[in-house]
Amino acid sequence: MRKYAIWIFALVALASCGDYLDIKPQSEVDRESLFQTEEGFLEALNGVYSRCIKPELYGNELTFGFLDVMAQNYDVVDVTNTLFPYEQTAQYNYKDKDFVKRRDAAWIGLYGAIGNCNLILENIDARENIFTGDNYLIVKGEALALRGYLHLDLLRMFAPSYAVGPTAESIPYVTRYSNKVVQKVTVAAALDSILADLNNAKDLLRSSDPILNGAYVVGYTFDGDDGNTLPDDGSNEEAGALFLRNRRHRLNFYGVCGALARAYLYKGDKENALTNAETVIASKKFPWTEPNDFAAVDEAKKDRILYKELIFGWEIPNYTGALSDRFQRGSIGLTLKQNSCDFIYEVAAEGAEDLRYKQWFKFASQGTTVSLEKYKRSNDGNMHTIMAPAIRLSEMYYIAAECVFNSDSERAWRYFNEVRLNRGIGGLYEIHGEYDPEFFYTKLSKEYRKELFAEGQLFYFYKRLNRPVINQSGTETYGPSSQIFVLPLPDDEIQFSGN
Repeated sequence: MRKYAIWIFALVALASCGDYLDIKPQSEVDRESLFQTEEGFLEALNGVYSRCIKPELYGNELTFGFLDVMAQNYDVVDVTNTLFPYEQTAQYNYKDKDFVKRRDAAWIGLYGAIGNCNLILENIDARENIFTGDNYLIVKGEALALRGYLHLDLLRMFAPSYAVGPTAESIPYVTRYSNKVVQKVTVAAALDSILADLNNAKDLLRSSDPILNGAYVVGYTFDGDDGNTLPDDGSNEEAGALFLRNRRHRLNFYGVCGALARAYLYKGDKENALTNAETVIASKKFPWTEPNDFAAVDEAKKDRILYKELIFGWEIPNYTGALSDRFQRGSIGLTLKQNSCDFIYEVAAEGAEDLRYKQWFKFASQGTTVSLEKYKRSNDGNMHTIMAPAIRLSEMYYIAAECVFNSDSERAWRYFNEVRLNRGIGGLYEIHGEYDPEFFYTKLSKEYRKELFAEGQLFYFYKRLNRPVINQSGTETYGPSSQIFVLPLPDDEIQFSGN
């Protein structure tokens, strides 16, 4: 079995009132000092989140970047002054220097964050007595959940899908902060480890996470992005100690359920995927966005990203300008043509009233470039802090629909139609006569694309089901193959750093 050395000398970034301080790498003194207090553990965990929102990870590329380019969501052209040279990535040229740079940065960044999770987990049990309240359970639960979540995305990028190669070699599953060589494991073994970490996290958070409290109400952060003020609607999402605020900005109990639903479905275990998806749905903790909020004319009252429906998201307060550059800079940004946008949202059929089509895209004149405004900010005056969506309520409905389709197609369509109704689409789907799985999966793939546009999930959907990638005009130009779906691993003996 080929080996990859995981030399994890990751910086542990600390967070205090939004300011981050890097602990010196390879410093045993600093590590010992950090994990002597509860505050040190909380800061170390915040450091994992701060690492994950860097541009090479969920603050940019893994949410808004190369994964959606590979899913053919944009009209990528070769413009000499482009800020984002993705043309070769859109053609799956994985030897292109720009792609290699992004791929390597994602690999290094994810394993760096995993290394920080491992530092926390290796020190926390011996310090359980220093924690107050349920913080020991929450910190350990989130660290385990993040380790599983990050490995799942590495697996979905760098290994064959479970459906086509469960015994194939995949990635190293790293559970120790060490300079020891870590061998790659099979796809099945990696998934088992991911599920174990996520299930252990779920057990810890089940008895400790404030989001499970009946009094915890999901609301908006009306008064700015600092998270220090109570929303005007009486919601208590901002209430409590700083560490316990905004649980949806952290990998909370329901976020873990969502990640488990993804991981189980990736393994083809629909029973457990359904159980976890329905746990989120049945909680009724995440209300559908009101049309008046989605379509509000007043920018200060507008909710473009459907904030209340986010089960888990990455808070990225410093990325407003970067996202404006990425999506709203005409030919030098990531854009698409209006006819492509019209096709994706099925405007010629039932999609003309789709609120996503109306609210997420800026149209100039017919046939011109369309700009994505899903992440547009108005001097930070929107109803919520700026977020990179990670797990949505709607995805849980899609997962539930897929899980029950073979046994109860009517129930599947009810899940499916629930999302469509809340996006302003009146036409509902239902099965008449012959059971037709291909019709269902074709419609499901279209809805995944509409709902999760510029969120980095569509490529994983095609890969999991081994379905061809559809371009903006509906052509199956890119058939399913390992040459497309399995990103080549970086060179041997990669040394990881949190820098």
